[in-house]
Amino acid sequence: MLGRVGPNTLELDEAARFPNIPVRLWEGDHSALHWNVVELYRNVTAGLGAALRAEPGLVSVGVDAWAVDYGLLRNGVLRGIPYHYRDERAAEGTDLVHARIGAAELYRENGLQYLPFNSLYQLAVDRRLGRLEGADSLLLIPDLFTYWLSGERVAERTNASTTGLLTADGLGWNTGLIDALDLPRGLFQPVVEAGTTVGSLLPSLRADLQVRGAGPRVTAVGSHDTASAVVAVPMHAETAAYISCGTWGLVGVELEHPVLTEAAGTANFTNEGGVDGRVRFLHNVMGLWLLSESIRTWHARGLDVDLVDLLERAEAYTGPVPVFDADDPRFLAPGDLPARIAAWCSENGLAAPGTPVEYVRSIVESLADAFAAAVRTAAELAGRTIDTVHIVGGGARNRLLCQLTADRAGLPVLAGPVEATAIGNVLVQARAQGLVNGDLESLRALVIRAHEPVRYEPRPVTSGRSR
Repeated sequence: MLGRVGPNTLELDEAARFPNIPVRLWEGDHSALHWNVVELYRNVTAGLGAALRAEPGLVSVGVDAWAVDYGLLRNGVLRGIPYHYRDERAAEGTDLVHARIGAAELYRENGLQYLPFNSLYQLAVDRRLGRLEGADSLLLIPDLFTYWLSGERVAERTNASTTGLLTADGLGWNTGLIDALDLPRGLFQPVVEAGTTVGSLLPSLRADLQVRGAGPRVTAVGSHDTASAVVAVPMHAETAAYISCGTWGLVGVELEHPVLTEAAGTANFTNEGGVDGRVRFLHNVMGLWLLSESIRTWHARGLDVDLVDLLERAEAYTGPVPVFDADDPRFLAPGDLPARIAAWCSENGLAAPGTPVEYVRSIVESLADAFAAAVRTAAELAGRTIDTVHIVGGGARNRLLCQLTADRAGLPVLAGPVEATAIGNVLVQARAQGLVNGDLESLRALVIRAHEPVRYEPRPVTSGRSR
């Protein structure tokens, strides 16, 4: 994405788009799911070349990506292909970690919600299997790409906070916890803040891209994609909740300090790092993965279905559908999600959806229900009064989801911008390069002027939705 930013300018253009398709590889006696990072990097550099041709005066490049997954390096060389967090291997990590430190104590140490694929659980598995032997560096996915662009190894704080191995205040690595889990301290790179200039493009890359002079700087941004997205939420943080809705739905509020109460831990809310030292106090909901994986399943069965068409028909559908628990862990792994939804319904005494339209309506109703519940819980745990819910990311395009979330939350929903992650990314870069100034509120004021959100007013919740 190519951004043009100034005191009264915020423009975003798509320079290149490409798929991110995991690969399943055989590993002696089982298969495992990996990220195809080499193919991703090839596409990243091709996209960067397209951006440079469109804007030869490009001044900065910043990388954001997903959380928790990492590459292991030795002497600067990647050792093996990074695992995908949805791979089954992470499951045993919970027992390995909790045998050394209990869940309640762990929450006091890192303030992180329990997700079975958090980095510390994956690392516990890698340690048991000997995969850490010989590695001298760990780089989370966006930091790995930053390294391949600049040659510099750093750990940007917002994404490092998702490992479960930072201190609860997010200021640095929790060496006591790292030692308790018997992980090598030397794996972990210096923590840097979003807005730090990391370096310049490597000479070899500048030559490949035919860049004249030093070329653009490589700048650390909120490298966890949600951290960048929250920068671009056009909100008044004291009274608003946000939902960064893509593959996952990240539902929460922005705070100055973490909430480490027993109630927050029990509710499985996380305290992740935000830009400018803010705290993203939030809960993960499965998100649009439920729709995309269902579509993939139907296509594999030979059904000719289209998500846009199904959403339009689901919006008009007035019959009863089940509202299921969108947070049930059975929905995490790839596979036949409609069959799993049907199994959940059977176990809970509900009639399963019968057609793809009914499944889509059921999924969206269930996501809206989970989003609304998470908003209420975030407000209660943080001691906030919420008067508005912002939905950004791909979910902001989903009219049915936005309206049903407003209905179930009993609050107005403001939808947009869709490209919040890219906007937050380029705003932090622009501020680092002196093109704009000010705090997050100043950056958000620029977003508000450039992207007017779509407003959804709450309606009474329709009766007849089964639960």
